[in-house]
Amino acid sequence: MNRVLVVDDDPTVSEVVAGYLTRAGFDVVVAADGPTAVAKATAQPPELVVLDLMLPGMDGLEVCRRIRETGPLPVIMLTARGDEEDRILGLEVGADDYVTKPFSPRELVLRVESVLRRAGALAAVRSAPSVPRLTGLRAGPLAVDPTARRATRHGQELALTIREFDLLEFLLRNPGRATSREELMRRVWGWEFGDLSTVTVHVRRLREKIEDDPARPRLINTVWGVGYRFDVPEASGADDAA
Repeated sequence: MNRVLVVDDDPTVSEVVAGYLTRAGFDVVVAADGPTAVAKATAQPPELVVLDLMLPGMDGLEVCRRIRETGPLPVIMLTARGDEEDRILGLEVGADDYVTKPFSPRELVLRVESVLRRAGALAAVRSAPSVPRLTGLRAGPLAVDPTARRATRHGQELALTIREFDLLEFLLRNPGRATSREELMRRVWGWEFGDLSTVTVHVRRLREKIEDDPARPRLINTVWGVGYRFDVPEASGADDAA
């Protein structure tokens, strides 16, 4: 049974969220403040954290940073509607998804299930014997194994969040194709609508991990008025076994 840590200082929200997640088959643990959340996540790491941004003792951003220091852990942020800056900050510290308040508890359960499905594939690979080489998608210094959900750059494994990996895989499967943020939201996130800044932030974070100079990207290029395009380095060609 997957264990989910729900962190919110509003007891009503915690009770409702915990109830829906429990009925969906999750083992739920609740924390009402930042320090308690960090302590519980450290003592017995959950499979996922549902984390409110506004917390007493320590805000959600700091909680996210601290629990991520112990290793990759999927996080879904809860943010107030309209607080775009907070949502962007949440994504920048590594949150895999966010839900704005007021929200539908059923929608939150679906988001939890979606993130855990992706995280489950990655966890299975980490517990399996080491793989001698990556197969699948290649472009320049990048190699991505979609089945194992592993990515390397110059032979060094990349520390990607779930969404960053999904975005990189999509881009490598569609080299040279300009894709709008709306389509990326739909194809990568599976959302028919949402805050397009989510895509912008993830592209920026991914550039920081795969580009030689993120300020002058050569792989993920902005197509003004359209969206983004992944360009394969000329010297390498693409080994695109999709």
